[in-house]
Amino acid sequence: MPDVMMNDTKAGSSVVPATKAGALRRVVLVLVIAAAAMSLWSQRDQLTLTKLAVHEDTFRQFQTDHPVLVYLIMCAAYVVVTGLSLPGAAAMTLLIGWMFGFWAGFVVVSFSSTAGATAAFLLSRYLFREAIVQRFGDRLDSFNKSLERQGAFYLFTLRLIPAVPFFVINAVMGLTTLPVRTFWWVSQLGMLAGTAVYVYAGSSVPKLQTLADQGVGAVFTATQLLQLFFAFALLGIFPLIVRLLMTRTGRPSS
Repeated sequence: MPDVMMNDTKAGSSVVPATKAGALRRVVLVLVIAAAAMSLWSQRDQLTLTKLAVHEDTFRQFQTDHPVLVYLIMCAAYVVVTGLSLPGAAAMTLLIGWMFGFWAGFVVVSFSSTAGATAAFLLSRYLFREAIVQRFGDRLDSFNKSLERQGAFYLFTLRLIPAVPFFVINAVMGLTTLPVRTFWWVSQLGMLAGTAVYVYAGSSVPKLQTLADQGVGAVFTATQLLQLFFAFALLGIFPLIVRLLMTRTGRPSS
């Protein structure tokens, strides 16, 4: 009986800190959101399209004067965001497409996203192994079994068909026996389709001065809207096409 009471006490003591930690995270999140909202409200007069267009002209001039520096800053920022699995990679992809245009933006995002994913892969393998095993241990077994059956093709499938979030793929793959070189080139190829669609969407947004002069309706012409719709529809259909091809070639899709 005393042993049972002791176990209950230990269980209760472990639940209470976890509950307090969860409550603390929620409080911190609410405070951060409130602070951000207050900051935006206090600067609302500076967030009009006309004012933002002035800042854009200044930035574009800086970009013209220091192109290499701007490329390096955006690449580094993207690697940090993806390497640390921080939110905002999709928004950064759109921003880079808007800043550099499609082809330059595509190259920047493609190599930066792969570098960031590889950094997350290495952090998982050498620094955060214990924590990741505790969190994703059940998935690790299935990943290893699938890798034994399909090899690198399994990772390529996951990149094409994101049934699992990319940050989970990066973290869990770091705990497998997959070589770093293989992880890099497979990820580079597997993320090309999604990268192209999102960069294209960002590159289709006009200058802010155009928006200020002509209104939000100037963002897309009818042709641009049709092209964007086709691009995102293709991104949605693409995994289904891959599944069909893999089924017909005898490759399992998961």
